[in-house]
Amino acid sequence: MQVPDVSVVVIAYNDAERLPTAVQSVLDQTLQAVEVVIVDDCSKDSTFEVAQALAAANPDRVRAFQLPQNSGGCGAPRNYGIQQCAGDYVMFLDSDDVLERNACRNMLDAAESTGSDIVSGLCVRVHLDSRNQKRTAWYPWLYSSTRTIESITELSDLLTFDTLSTNKCYRREFLLESGLEFPVGIHYEDLLFSAQAYVAARRITLIPNTVYYWNVQESAASKSISNRRHEIANFEHRMEIHRRVDALLASKGYDELKYRKDIKFLKHDLVLHFRDLARTDDEYRHAFAELANAYLADIDPRAYEEVQPIHAICAYLLSKEDWENLLPATEALTNPGRLTVPLAELDEQVYWCGRHLDTEQGRDILDVTARGFHTRPLTTLALGNRLTSYESTDGVVKLAGRIVNPLGRISPDAKMSAVLEFSARRSVSGKAARIPVTTLRHAGEWIEWEGTADVASTVRPLGIIDAVWDVRVILTVDGQRLRTRVSVGDASLDDARSLKVRPRLTTLVSDRFVPEITKKGNLSYVLAAEGKAAVRTSAMIEGAMHGRSAQLAKTSLRRLRKVKKDLTSGETKLRVYHEFYSKLPIRKGLVVFESHLGKQYSDSPKAIYEEMRRQGVPFEAVWSYAGATPEGFPKDATLVRRWSWQYLKALAQAEFWIDNQGFPLRLTKRPGTTYIQTWHGTALKRMGFDEPNSKARPLAAQESFQRALDRFDHFLIRGEHDRRTLGRGFRLRDEVLLPVGYPRNDELAEALAEETETGKRERGPLAAELGLDPDKKVLLYAPTFRSAPGGKVRAFKPPFDLEEFAERFGDTHTLLIRTHYLNSVSLPESVSGRIIDVSRLHDITPLLALADGLITDYSSVMFDYGLLDRPMIFFTYDYDEYANENRGTYFDLKEHAPGPVVATEEELFAVIANFKDEADTKYATARRRFNAEFSEYDRGDAARQIVAKFFTRSGK
Repeated sequence: MQVPDVSVVVIAYNDAERLPTAVQSVLDQTLQAVEVVIVDDCSKDSTFEVAQALAAANPDRVRAFQLPQNSGGCGAPRNYGIQQCAGDYVMFLDSDDVLERNACRNMLDAAESTGSDIVSGLCVRVHLDSRNQKRTAWYPWLYSSTRTIESITELSDLLTFDTLSTNKCYRREFLLESGLEFPVGIHYEDLLFSAQAYVAARRITLIPNTVYYWNVQESAASKSISNRRHEIANFEHRMEIHRRVDALLASKGYDELKYRKDIKFLKHDLVLHFRDLARTDDEYRHAFAELANAYLADIDPRAYEEVQPIHAICAYLLSKEDWENLLPATEALTNPGRLTVPLAELDEQVYWCGRHLDTEQGRDILDVTARGFHTRPLTTLALGNRLTSYESTDGVVKLAGRIVNPLGRISPDAKMSAVLEFSARRSVSGKAARIPVTTLRHAGEWIEWEGTADVASTVRPLGIIDAVWDVRVILTVDGQRLRTRVSVGDASLDDARSLKVRPRLTTLVSDRFVPEITKKGNLSYVLAAEGKAAVRTSAMIEGAMHGRSAQLAKTSLRRLRKVKKDLTSGETKLRVYHEFYSKLPIRKGLVVFESHLGKQYSDSPKAIYEEMRRQGVPFEAVWSYAGATPEGFPKDATLVRRWSWQYLKALAQAEFWIDNQGFPLRLTKRPGTTYIQTWHGTALKRMGFDEPNSKARPLAAQESFQRALDRFDHFLIRGEHDRRTLGRGFRLRDEVLLPVGYPRNDELAEALAEETETGKRERGPLAAELGLDPDKKVLLYAPTFRSAPGGKVRAFKPPFDLEEFAERFGDTHTLLIRTHYLNSVSLPESVSGRIIDVSRLHDITPLLALADGLITDYSSVMFDYGLLDRPMIFFTYDYDEYANENRGTYFDLKEHAPGPVVATEEELFAVIANFKDEADTKYATARRRFNAEFSEYDRGDAARQIVAKFFTRSGK
């Protein structure tokens, strides 16, 4: 047997079904000198027999071992595997996960080129429970580029965040010399092993390649250790591991590492267990507090200042075992922005509660004055609303609860009314069921309510799309509407019955509402089929899918599809393009335009086209379109459907290609064709080869992508930032970059110049077309693209309550919603006239020109709108996921944003309510600095420069 370069230790326990897939992911590695060492932890099923069969089928590459008795964890089988390895390097793989195909090769190359003891790569979590198996990268900012460190002290985040052992490759001699072993008989062994390895390593290399796929299945019948947080032994093991890691760091004098680890403990490790406290009993809570408080006593006090106030409040209240105030705080922890307690006021300062204010530490941690709960309008506060009782019969539910009355701001003589609202998360009609509450009373620090809902007669779901329904109480106080989400609190749903419902479409799919507690502790109902409905549904589906008629129809359909596919397949069209169309002569003056893959007549290609028409340039125009019909495209151009035969022929014979994204990657550009790439936006997120996962692509795919980029003859940039980011990310030659600005932004630069000269803002004809009230401010909400798991397009769900926006601001503001061209949105009828969907409009530039303010997130539209010197709000509710768990960014938006950055609906509405001061005046200097940094070439003449350079005689 050849001595392997890498040994992969695959551990298994009662996992006969998934073990072969894990082992195959090793055997399929592009590095062939890899062996598999399977260690079965004395399984009770046929796992070891499967392991032996795999070894027999691959005698030179797979060996199988079994421990004499079950160890109850991952440590013992991994330790045994290390001793059996023959390779120079060791990796670990769990039987329910898989390795990326190039993992061993990439890690071995890095190890041998750097001499590192440890090489670590990107781990990707695959959420098997999600519809499309959503994938999330594990702390990807650590792996944005290749990096080698001589000591873990150079990169504390590595020890603090990436504590996995499975996304790493270890030099086996290093493991043996250092005596590194996993702890046995205790869970969370990765945390200690990784810390010991990091500290002992003389050199560590990080590579920007995906190496490990961690399959996550939260609904599995047998929960993983990390998902069994309701067991006190689980937390006991976690605390013991943390103590051992702390002792290790102390022995090395790594005080700064310990401090960073303490911060993570407060905002991550402890938070994981806080989320489950509300559903545990007193015995668990007291045991939890005893274990946690013994550890918290040694936390660096500075760590409390580095976490969010609610994290510090929860930890402090736990140290006092103040369950009355802690449990509401944990609810606020899982529902950011929600005010779950009545608050206390002392010496003009506002505190989370009235207890523990006799010490300086208590006052410092519990002080929430800066949150403005006592001064902000009630309508901007997300008031906590907890159930106090829940009863249900066959179709009727009786609910009672209490709403927080912060500092008694709702006075006893206030005029109040309230309704119970049942609303679908995904709705076609946008209609919610509202039922008046039967009792509403002022109770000092609380507003108490009771309500009875005959769900069967008042709530009418569609029955298919609207599967989940949430419950709210809408409280009206002196004419102000306060929307409150109902949390379960201390109420018990253990004996709650399902409720009959009558879907509008059919009862074959569902006929019941089943009460459910969401992950955030809120009350919801899930549509389900029970009894006869479930039987009918199953029988109907079975007959439709497996009957003889169905099978004949499927066979005929498959044959017809195959014939059609062969005639019009992409491969056939590519062959015709390269072998026939590309031999035709190039037609002088033929220009093919395309915007956003043919989905729009918009952007810089449109601006260049219209400038050519204005100047009377003689040319033959072809516009590509996607979809069934070319609605909104110019009538004075030849229109061709993208990927049609006419489209391919036009591209093959064109003198110029002009687009803002990319003509089909596999179409070779002829030498006589000039490709002007206008691009579609300045980069915040990493692009091209700067993406962390780009090097994980197969080499052939990388080369193909580079060939497509090399087709660009000219690439428009609007600032030196583009040169440093897009130019580098796409590996473009410097002479390809054309510093003229974006033609689409000429209109915006001209609008600012005219407004500055005249002192008046002209909204233009589009405002009249949309029916905008001239006396109302116009806000444009333009978020970036959001995809469903797996990258598929989905309908966009606004991250704030549209009805609440319309209710609060509809008299003074009109909100325009412009989704990304790949997304769509459905608006409730109740907001008609106050909120308008403008996503159907091809070109966003006129919308920017008429808007008085912009609400966005990470969209490149921020750089364009900045040219108007008007206020912007950045609603970044998923900032950590986008910046850290996505593909990374070129700069920290929070540091550079020329406007307030808000994370919750509550904060967003508060800024809008005080728009002039909070979004406009305060950021005037920041806007000018932002434009100077990112838009120095946008001077209002980009289209004219392009036409002069390429399409007029003086420019030729």
